Amino acid sequence: MTEHENTAPTETGSTEPAGPSSADRPDGPDRAGGPDRAGGPGERQRAPRRLRADAQRNVDSLLQAAKTAFATSGVDAPAKEIADLAGVGVGTLYRHFPQRSDLIKAVFQREVDACADAAPTLAAAHPPGVAVEQWLRRYTEFLATKRGLATALHSGDPAFDALPGYFMQRLGPALGSLLDAATASAEIRADISAKDLLYAVALLCQPVSDEGVTYNERMVALLIDGLRYGAGTSRPAS
Repeated sequence: MTEHENTAPTETGSTEPAGPSSADRPDGPDRAGGPDRAGGPGERQRAPRRLRADAQRNVDSLLQAAKTAFATSGVDAPAKEIADLAGVGVGTLYRHFPQRSDLIKAVFQREVDACADAAPTLAAAHPPGVAVEQWLRRYTEFLATKRGLATALHSGDPAFDALPGYFMQRLGPALGSLLDAATASAEIRADISAKDLLYAVALLCQPVSDEGVTYNERMVALLIDGLRYGAGTSRPAS
């Protein structure tokens, strides 16, 4: 997918305009494939809701497929590979994400949101110290498996300028809430902030020559162990 493409190849090899598909248009065909007929008022009100849900499912499928393709083939993975994984046509991919940067941003934000949203779930299911550990492991997985995304995000493309701020805005409070509970229960040391940990783990997840993701995870595990040293005696981070 390039920045200047206005048409997308169909599965037959021809091109199709990047206009809305029948699944994405409020006036698209009904389930039988014919035009939207003038039925009763209830029918005409229900159809747009059903079609919008179809379009949202397409977006969700595309984002999951792009995540998988980026992990194996990098952020320059062919559009057809992503569309095939999502089970949709290439034209649907182009309609929702006209530029490759649109797709990269959407995948990144979706993954950041999932990581942030995991914090309250972990807090409800585990003791505070364990919740911090589990969240940091999830965060490590997010970083270590998104190296292709990291390269794109640091490419200097202005389309990605707002993403570092989004990253801290979502993940800082999520981790901060877990740290507050863990320090209050004296399960981890109090002289480290959410920002400290986010950056420390990010540095430990940098690629190392001749080493894979397992190495990064082992280094983060050592950091997590260190959080317990001095628990209950250290002073809060300024």
